[in-house]
Amino acid sequence: MGGEDSDHSKPVKSSITDLKIQNIAYGLFRAVDGPVTYFRENIVEPLQRRNTSEKFYHRQFKRVPTIDQCDFEDPVCIYEADQQFFRDKQVDSNIVKFLRQRMIECITWEGPDSNYKCRKLQEDYETTATNWFIKYGDIRTHKGSIEAYMKQKHRLIWERQHPDIKLH
Repeated sequence: MGGEDSDHSKPVKSSITDLKIQNIAYGLFRAVDGPVTYFRENIVEPLQRRNTSEKFYHRQFKRVPTIDQCDFEDPVCIYEADQQFFRDKQVDSNIVKFLRQRMIECITWEGPDSNYKCRKLQEDYETTATNWFIKYGDIRTHKGSIEAYMKQKHRLIWERQHPDIKLH
């Protein structure tokens, strides 16, 4: 426990603070980053600036006539209306699914306070689920736009016959 240790008075030299290693690392970084940066600035960005149209990253279908606009014996129009109906149903089902998931996450996160903090999400989900059921509920999965059109027609007739009863 005697004498002083001369090792503690010298600073420890590490590889991180070594200037030669820093210069080598920076040189390697520039060797990799230089061509990538050049390619992006001189090729990619000018091409992106030239294409100013709106970008879509998913397939978009043009709207087709609905089943009530098709002729009675036009199988192509009926097929297109069915396909449009199935796409619309899939989109609406996903919207209901996402709203339900948000509502569940909010209730789980907020815990006991969810009654008033998640009220807007719960109301949105209930409204959307009700509207989904009004349009697509009680229709078999393989049935298409004709059965949905008939359901809508029967509902309108029932509402006309019972104006004093509110369904929703």
